[in-house]
Amino acid sequence: MLKKRNALTVLFCILATAAVLSGCRNSVAAGYSKYSYEFLGSFDTVVRIIGYAKSQKEFETMAKLGETRFMELHRLFDIYNDYDGINNVKAINDKAGIEPVRVSQEIIDLILFSKEWYEKTGGTVNIAMGPVLNIWHEYRERGIENPDEAALPPMTSLMEARQLCDINRVIVDQEAQTVFLPVKGMRLDVGAVAKGFATEIVARELQKKGYSSFLISAGGNVRCVGQPLENTRTKWGIGILDPDGDLNNNETSTLDTVYISQGSVVTSGDYQRYYEVDGKRYHHLIDPETLMPADHYRSVSVYVEDSGVADFMSTTLFLLPYEKSRKLAETMGVEALWVFPDGKLEATEGMKAMLKVLGGATNK
Repeated sequence: MLKKRNALTVLFCILATAAVLSGCRNSVAAGYSKYSYEFLGSFDTVVRIIGYAKSQKEFETMAKLGETRFMELHRLFDIYNDYDGINNVKAINDKAGIEPVRVSQEIIDLILFSKEWYEKTGGTVNIAMGPVLNIWHEYRERGIENPDEAALPPMTSLMEARQLCDINRVIVDQEAQTVFLPVKGMRLDVGAVAKGFATEIVARELQKKGYSSFLISAGGNVRCVGQPLENTRTKWGIGILDPDGDLNNNETSTLDTVYISQGSVVTSGDYQRYYEVDGKRYHHLIDPETLMPADHYRSVSVYVEDSGVADFMSTTLFLLPYEKSRKLAETMGVEALWVFPDGKLEATEGMKAMLKVLGGATNK
């Protein structure tokens, strides 16, 4: 799986993700080579690490560390599966209304982060929405498995589930390192933030170990650390998928390219996790007000330094109508690109300045 590739090959897009890598052939700095490593199984997506190193062994050490850590965090943040010797988020859900669960510091940090940003952003993305999101998940899975029998969840069931979604009732005891859901039926769903939060953890840990020029692409989450070590460019190119493009064709799948030298680009969209009922798509990003999939945009891409924040904000901005979404982005200092159902594009001024097509940005 570990391969040394030229720049063009390395930067081909990952077609299953909401953000893709793009670029052109460049001259790698003297003494360094570019390497790429990818693996499956973490957060149900392909994770790719691209970086510059003086030897394959050096890069392989970094990549293996990244893979091991991603798999650890995947197990901790998993809401569907049990693992021997691990109290993960599923364990918290299983003990709702019964008892507090002692968990790792990473889970404590994830929940506190999610509660903090819930408050900061006006309460749109709520990790306690698990009871509602689980109903949608079950109907979506059945609809994908048996399209002829696909149906929408009854609104009465969704409204009843919403009564169990008060994030303020999620009890975190930092001293005891426990999490408690005090009412039976409460359920955490960290899908809107876990992958980005994990990506940020891995990126920071690899950076602390001395790795200074690499990129991690985990599904729709891309995190860049340091500038690419190449003589002819100083920025990474991250492609934004066209929601109507052919995901099997690199030529038509990219809507625009964001050029950054550091930070995160994350996309939330309606075109990957969905099912159809009577010919209409119903995706996985659920508006907490209507309890239905939000229909303001096809996708929203954000740029900010921290990948956890980027993941949380891309979902938040996707769920809000445009005026509120844009105001929040500007208030929080997040750069964003909105793709509307009719193909119209809107972008913050900072994001526009980073875009190749919309703003004339370059990788210099």
